[in-house]
Amino acid sequence: MNRSPSLSSKPEVNSKFDPQSLRQWVLAFCIIRFDLEQGQLIEDCYPPNCLTLDEELEIAFNSFPDSVSQHANRSTIHDSIFFFRLRRRPNSINSINSINSINGVSSGSSRSKSQYLYGYVFNRQRQDERLKRGGEQKSVVILSYNPYSSVFKPLLQILGPLYFDIGKRAFEHVASCVSMWPAPVLGKSVDLPIGNASLKVSLPPAHCLELDGGLLTVDELFVSSMAPVLPNNQSVPQGLFHDADIFGSFRGLLLELWLLWELLLIGEPILIIAPTPPQCCEAVASVVSLVAPLLCSVDFRPYFTIHDHDFAQLNSLHEGEHFPPMVLGVTNLFFLKALRSIPHVVSVGSPSPNSTRLPITGGRSFGGVDGLRFQQLSLKRFSPTNLLNAVKLRRDGPLSLMTEHKEAIWTTYSAITKPDTSILNRLVDAGLSPRVEESMSVVNNEILRRHFLELTTNFLAPFGPYLRPSTPSEATSPFVDPPPLPPFNADEFLESLSGRGPGKFLSKRMKANWLDLYRRFLKGHNFMPWFQRRRAIAEQDQHRLWRQARMKTDIHQFLSRMSELEIVDSFNAIERHLLGEIQQQLGKGTADSTVVCQKLKRDLRAVFTVLPKDMQELLLFNPQRAALLQGSLELTKLPGRPSVQVGAVSTSSPP
Repeated sequence: MNRSPSLSSKPEVNSKFDPQSLRQWVLAFCIIRFDLEQGQLIEDCYPPNCLTLDEELEIAFNSFPDSVSQHANRSTIHDSIFFFRLRRRPNSINSINSINSINGVSSGSSRSKSQYLYGYVFNRQRQDERLKRGGEQKSVVILSYNPYSSVFKPLLQILGPLYFDIGKRAFEHVASCVSMWPAPVLGKSVDLPIGNASLKVSLPPAHCLELDGGLLTVDELFVSSMAPVLPNNQSVPQGLFHDADIFGSFRGLLLELWLLWELLLIGEPILIIAPTPPQCCEAVASVVSLVAPLLCSVDFRPYFTIHDHDFAQLNSLHEGEHFPPMVLGVTNLFFLKALRSIPHVVSVGSPSPNSTRLPITGGRSFGGVDGLRFQQLSLKRFSPTNLLNAVKLRRDGPLSLMTEHKEAIWTTYSAITKPDTSILNRLVDAGLSPRVEESMSVVNNEILRRHFLELTTNFLAPFGPYLRPSTPSEATSPFVDPPPLPPFNADEFLESLSGRGPGKFLSKRMKANWLDLYRRFLKGHNFMPWFQRRRAIAEQDQHRLWRQARMKTDIHQFLSRMSELEIVDSFNAIERHLLGEIQQQLGKGTADSTVVCQKLKRDLRAVFTVLPKDMQELLLFNPQRAALLQGSLELTKLPGRPSVQVGAVSTSSPP
């Protein structure tokens, strides 16, 4: 395994610490201690006064492994890294904005309007017979509004050990380094210096991040590739958690990855249970990454505990009530009883390395005798014991995990997508060598990620015609308003798709009822947010293309071929475009917008000069329009058109 970059144990704090720049990446660094008498306590927070009391309490509770889920560990020191995601309550958002105002930090730049807060945890459990109960627990936590796991996991590998070496000075030094990082560039690979080391990471693209709460604008999203086509550069991340270990998380359930892809695609609730927080976090991140480049609007919680404010609501659901679309990663077996209404349960991971128990690998239970099947069960492993375990697995359902951990899936959902065995056959079995295992996991993850990216892209391809911007043809004037995008009707879409089929790629990989998957997708939680965002991007792209065409086109080429009505329409359209550019220039004007305004003013004057005099006088009754036309207008002479010479346009009424 590659060694993590490290810092000197005697760092020098940089005096150029910039809180505003820090907030682009990190909200705060916290140290949380487990106190035997008072429970979880935030011992320190840097910068101070950036959390509400409610947030402090919830963060503290989620920064430690569930004691119920932990097996005894014989090591003197045991470190683990995991992360959680909390839904922020409105009063917390308002309180943080007030705190930002007091501290002189812009709420916009800190992205404090985000609905979720991410916590990246370095937890250390230390055994010491001299302490009460023979040990202690502390967690170093990085809080951020951003799901940048590719950044904060390696950063924790530096910050965690450094804190336990030198204390709070580690926070000050790392915060100073982070505040000097450039602003995040979404969807790009960046080098981030940290002391004498550098983190080379890739950030997720803008199209997979939340848009609500003012986090992203349409302009920010435009730089992100959102078209349903397979990207040429596979090194560029296409979704969230592109570094997740899909192969390692679901090694015993590889045949079920296509089922999990479908469940998340249509927005079904999933409970993922694992022995440890790192394992359940990695599994949740892996599932979310399967649907890239689709925007995942299903609420996901990589590490969910009973202390989460949403637990009370979920626990109060009665039998038959619809469970909200969520992917919950848990380690506490109590959830198997508390959340019995959740329809899909996945068990992954392996118990503590010190455990001598052999987990049962790979099964799916539908509750019926014929529904249970095993994966990759070789003849050497087949025995009456395995058969009895299979019967017990089917009979007890997820509650069988209370006595023994097993990798399995319990669901009543019948997948439409067939597992691609050609992909599975390409995966490399590394054997027992940890060093080779890590290298082969990278290769296997790339194979799986590429396949599911291609699968999702082909699934979304039929929506392409509704998301494709138009460009003006040679015979079309770009000075008129562009046509609207084709209207979308779900019933008409399904009828049309049924007639032409899903395409060659999907037809080989889906069952005959493939259209049902599209029906469920249209009704699910992911479709409308993705489709609306894609439409906004397409409209923005269309606006850009027509704007470029107006800049390149000489309007005099069209005026001679236009009727009087078309000339009036062109005048009105150019006026609207010009007013829009002026408004944009007032907000955040650029040299480009200035050039566009000058070009549109010339075009507006050119159209004005070929209009009949009575029409000119009528148009000048509008003071705003008259102001746009002020200045010297050149004499425009076109064949078959009356010429009008206007020296200066007055805002007063014509005589």
